Amino acid sequence: MITEILLAAVCLSVIGLVLGAALGLASKAFYIKEDERIALITELLPGANCGGCGFAGCSNYADAIVNDNEPINLCQGCKGENLASISEIVGGEIGDIERKVAYIRCSGQNSIANKKYEYTGMSDCVAASRLLDGFMQCKYGCLGFGTCAAVCPYNAIYINDGVAVVDAKTCVGCGKCVAVCPKHVIDIIPADTKIYVQCSSRDKGAVTQKSCTSGCLGCKLCEKACEVHAIKVIDNVAVIDFGLCTGCGKCEEKCPKKIIKIAE
Repeated sequence: MITEILLAAVCLSVIGLVLGAALGLASKAFYIKEDERIALITELLPGANCGGCGFAGCSNYADAIVNDNEPINLCQGCKGENLASISEIVGGEIGDIERKVAYIRCSGQNSIANKKYEYTGMSDCVAASRLLDGFMQCKYGCLGFGTCAAVCPYNAIYINDGVAVVDAKTCVGCGKCVAVCPKHVIDIIPADTKIYVQCSSRDKGAVTQKSCTSGCLGCKLCEKACEVHAIKVIDNVAVIDFGLCTGCGKCEEKCPKKIIKIAE
């Protein structure tokens, strides 16, 4: 009996050694060496894995640069010496970089916007929005719990009196805030945008005013003042075509609610 047990143990050990050796040989035979440039480029990227470049993370983007010849200027957070170093590694041109930033289409701060009820649930915009479209009378406005700020890898968003505010100098336009905002009040726009509208309410003017004294009236005074037709009232709210806008400021002058802002 003991002899049989020992024989079985020896057989299993021999089989284990043979299989181990086979796996070792197979790993060497089928080993694919990763291009060392991928690791070097990954180190030069910000490491935020924000997805703003269109790839799942920095390492994925680095792999695409090396193996798929993707442009090296897709990362808004990679600048200066790091971008130049990536250019040297792959021998590619940097090209033109259109810097983009997030902006908040809402100016309904707590001091001027009305509430439907007092919310005492989770301090999270997504959770709050699930209860009767949120606690604010304006169902289109910012809820102000900072869910967008929590996901920003660059700490470019903060909350001021119940409304999210973007630090344009820090923001790289990655779009993570856009993805989590349940009210869809965040847009990604060119950083050199001259004028923008801080309202997203699609209610008629009279209804909007009952909800927020800083809401768009849809009066079309801005539209009539624009000589290049860059601003139009669509669904009761002013919308700017940034490609046409010259930044003259005439719409900002005419706006009775002062929700059209000139970028600083």
